[in-house]
Parts: sequence; C-alpha cells; structure tokens
Amino acid sequence: MRPIYLDYNATTPVARAVLEEMLPYLGRTNDAPLGRFGNPSSAHPLGREAAAAVAQARLRVADLLGARPEEIVFTSGGSEANNLAFKGLAWRVPDRRGHVVISAIEHPAVVEPARFLERLGWQTTVVPCNRRGVIDPADVARALRPDTLLVSIMHANNEIGTIQPIAEIAALCRARGVLVHTDAAQSVGKVPVNVQELGVDLLTVAGHKLYAPKGIGALYVRDGVELVPLIHGAAHEAGRRAGTENVPYIVALGKACQLAAQALHEVSERLARLRDRLYQQLCRAIGSLPINGDGAPRLPNTLSVNFPRVQGHELLARVPSVCASTGAACHSGTAQLSATLRALGLSPEQGEGAVRFSLGWYTTNEEIDQAASLLVEAWNLLKT
Repeated sequence: MRPIYLDYNATTPVARAVLEEMLPYLGRTNDAPLGRFGNPSSAHPLGREAAAAVAQARLRVADLLGARPEEIVFTSGGSEANNLAFKGLAWRVPDRRGHVVISAIEHPAVVEPARFLERLGWQTTVVPCNRRGVIDPADVARALRPDTLLVSIMHANNEIGTIQPIAEIAALCRARGVLVHTDAAQSVGKVPVNVQELGVDLLTVAGHKLYAPKGIGALYVRDGVELVPLIHGAAHEAGRRAGTENVPYIVALGKACQLAAQALHEVSERLARLRDRLYQQLCRAIGSLPINGDGAPRLPNTLSVNFPRVQGHELLARVPSVCASTGAACHSGTAQLSATLRALGLSPEQGEGAVRFSLGWYTTNEEIDQAASLLVEAWNLLKT
C-alpha cells in the first residue's frame, strides 16, 4: 500500500518548484549549459550570478518574515540557528556568566544549547506551560533577573502545535531590556510570522519544515544585535557565519519562502479543514478523543490525540502505511512520555496512546479518509 504521509512536522518533501530553481546552481542543466555553480565571492560573471541569487533568496526570506534582507543570516538549519542565537549572545558577555529563560516544551535544539551554557557557568530557568500547552507571559516575567541575557520561547510547538503568545512575552522582556529569541521552525510557512509584530530580536527558520531541502536554515537577527560567530573564517554573512555560501540550498530556501508567502492563508485554511476531518472521523468511530493542546491557538496542520486503551507506537506499528509520530515510547513495560506531554501534566496512562498527525501541502481528502479507516481498524484490534 502506498504510504500516507502525515508527518510533515518532522520533515517536508522538497517542492517541485523549489527543486527546479535550485538545480542550475548545482551544475549543468538543459536550461543552463554552463551551470550557475560560481562562488559568490568571485568577481567573474559566474560568481556575480551566484551572489545575485543569494541576495534574491535573502530578500525572499526577509519578505516572508517582515524583516530586512541584511537581518537574515543563512545557516545549515534550525539547530545551528538556535546555537548561534544562544552562544553568539553568551560569548559577548565578558565573564561568560549569566542567565537564560526557556520553556518546558522547547525542542532539544533549544534545550541543549541552554544546557551547554550551564556547563560554562550560566544558569537556566525553565518556565512551565498550562494544561493546554501555552506559556503564561507572567511566568516569563517572574523568571527574569538582573543578569538575564536571553528569553527563548518557541513560536509553535512541534508536537501538539500550540502557538505561544510571543508578542506579549517580547513586550514584557523589552521593558526589562532582555533579548528574545523564538524558534519558529514549525510556524514559518504555516501561519503568519512577522518579526515586527512579534517584537523578537532573533528568530529561527528551518528549511526542511518548509519544502526546502534538509541542511539549510536561517536566523533573523534584529539590526543592532551583535553576535559572536560560531564559525570563524572569512567575512561571509556580514561576518556572522564564515564559509562559502551553500548557494543551491539558499536559493531553495528563498523559493520555498516565496511559495509560502503566495499561498499562506489558502493553504492554512485547507489544512485546518483536513485536520478537523481526520479528527471527526476518528471520533465518530472511537468516541471523543482528547486533543493535546485543545482550546489553545494551534497550527492548522497539527493534531495530537490520545487514543484510549492502546499504546501509540503499537497502533502505528499495525498501520505501517500511515506515517505519523508518537508522543510516548514504551520502555520496560511503562510509557515514557515526551517532554511536551509531561509538561502538560499527563500521566503515563493518559499519554501512552498519544499520536501526532501533521498534514502538508500534498495531503488529500482521500488520504485522510483512508488513514482514518486504517487507524480505526487497528484500534479495534488492539484495544484492551
């Protein structure tokens, strides 16, 4: 049976238009017999052509985010962007000591940089979320200290899709002179993300969540925010990241951002309808299913539900054609919940049946109907 891909929050396929735009920058094609493979730092025509392509991509990313092109730093992905935000700021501090604030539902790409700084003498405060998976800005405000350098709260959670009140958090932090970073890997291209409206100082983009290839991302850095580079060498990316630019992938990210901007609202509405269609079909057959993050603003493509009387990983194992993710793993007969589900206050018994479905551009009504039917059939076989 052909796989039904419902794991777009994990990664997306490269869109055809994105692939077509990047191919000439890898080498020769029918449309570009010489290829467009030049080094952007070279002064000859091929180099100038590559530099122009990078500049255009930077403008397209900036336009999607409401930023200026010079505020966009291209990276190898979301993890590098997050590391640059944390370490690039921390290494400015003369005594290498300070305080950062993160939330209990952050991705490891934020948690681990914070933990790394702790090994250097920094301190981290982890603010909780409520049972809907939302961070209370008042909790962030209470966590601030005189030596707080950075607050990093994700824009949208990768597992349950809840969207955080970043603008309110940023306003509170700005009043205290604290910089704000948000990992927007899951929200860019799915919902409007405007750095001016959010009021953030730094924002992370991951290309492979956005129909660009794996291995490309960007960090928005508000004008005036200085970072120490992670990678030292020549003065690429305005001195913020050394290394010859990955022109094909940068071009791909720019095209993906252009495509997202052109169809953002239409796609968001369609995905929300498909998400709700899946949930309604499951509920009609199984009964009411608890939604993780219910009642909170959520990504239009994300549905995390707890199937009763089964374990999520066993359910998906019965339907290998449905590609989705679980929120709990079974070890030694007990369910180990993800950090996000633990932060919601779920017990292992409540969360052991958690499954995340994340839809994308290529998801169809037929796929939703087929997936629902297969999942219900498997649930009926497994329920205790």
